[in-house]
Amino acid sequence: MDQATRASFNLRLPAFVTMMRESQRLRLATLVRLRWLSVAGQTAACVFVAWGLWWPFPIASCLLLIAVSVALNIYLTLRFPASRRMSPTAAAAVLTFDILQPTGLLFLTGGIENPFTVFLVVPAIIAAATQPPLTTVALSVLAVAATTFLAAYHLPVPWPEGHSLMLPASYVGGLWFAIVTTLVFASIYIYRVAAESRALADALSATELVLQREQHLSALDGLAAAAAHELGTPLATIALVAKEMATQVPRDDPQREDVELLVEQSERCRTILRQLSSLSSASESHLANLSLTSLIDEVAEPHRHFGVAVRVVVRERVGPEPVARRNAGIVYGLGNIVENAVDFAAADVTIALGWTEREIRIVVEDDGPGFAPEILGRIGDPYMSDREPAERKGGGGLGLGLFIAKTLLERSGATVRTVNYADGLRSGARVEIVWPLDVFLASRSASHD
Repeated sequence: MDQATRASFNLRLPAFVTMMRESQRLRLATLVRLRWLSVAGQTAACVFVAWGLWWPFPIASCLLLIAVSVALNIYLTLRFPASRRMSPTAAAAVLTFDILQPTGLLFLTGGIENPFTVFLVVPAIIAAATQPPLTTVALSVLAVAATTFLAAYHLPVPWPEGHSLMLPASYVGGLWFAIVTTLVFASIYIYRVAAESRALADALSATELVLQREQHLSALDGLAAAAAHELGTPLATIALVAKEMATQVPRDDPQREDVELLVEQSERCRTILRQLSSLSSASESHLANLSLTSLIDEVAEPHRHFGVAVRVVVRERVGPEPVARRNAGIVYGLGNIVENAVDFAAADVTIALGWTEREIRIVVEDDGPGFAPEILGRIGDPYMSDREPAERKGGGGLGLGLFIAKTLLERSGATVRTVNYADGLRSGARVEIVWPLDVFLASRSASHD
């Protein structure tokens, strides 16, 4: 992919990621089904305690609160399609109800002393897994406030008539602390796991999009050859008829000029088709016999016009130079690594390559500031800024470049290592890509086939 095409793709990538995020919104049907499950559990518990154990408590008020939850579910089911994906505001409103309704039930049945108080953490956990940070924090604060209210204000716990359950204040305080701690820890933990999972899914989808685009560009040569072949026969017939007409039309005939124009343009079309055929043939030959040095030259060429010297050197030659078919994933992956080096280099980028009878090694070195120590171990993670935006000549990005490059290269069988120079003699970053020779040749041939 050339620099202009790469820049165009990078401009469209935020819109693609936004589309992916929209598709990951919480579905209304999911919350409706979870609430039906909650309604069933609440009803079963109330019925069992009231008419199974015959423990006195305000059963009518509890069933009224459960009926409100049923009514909301029926309204949402009839009003909106099941496939509707909820906005953060709508999801926050529904989850708020899922905190307040159980709070009302717990107030009537013992407050924090009721063992079912732990269910107050569920809406906050759902928000942590699916909603933005602000919504998650707001719902967590609401759940903590509800738990605090239930610790201070509530009706007695349902218990056999003539008996009562009185828990020590210190034990009630311990329950409050345990529930709040669990809520905070679970929300933070699940939010981090879900965020990383979403980022990884988005980045992998973007990687597939990049690879598919590269493969489509590589297929254009074949389309040119097919077009030239299919158009060649009818165009030859047109040219033949035009020439016969030219021999039959007298020079002083008013149509003579039109016939000559037809012959001229048919010849021009045949010339264009011959160029397409020869270009496709040359490109196919190039694809079928791309040497390692040709690959590196192709990767380096788009980055040699940005005020940074990009040098290609061969440091080791053992055996014949590897020659194999083009792999769009390797071309794009190496191109992203070289582009990253050029973006941060002060004046020089070196692409060193070498091969032995066992492996192929490519090293990309720059003389820039290197990677920040605190993120060096996370290089290749999606959606992280690998260096300060001010250091990048082209401005900051989504942080997908190295992730896509690393994913595509590792998919081809390579091992990618990223380090900073630490000898004190020079600064900069070093990215080393190593393939076993047989894996490199096999993966590239297979990818083309």
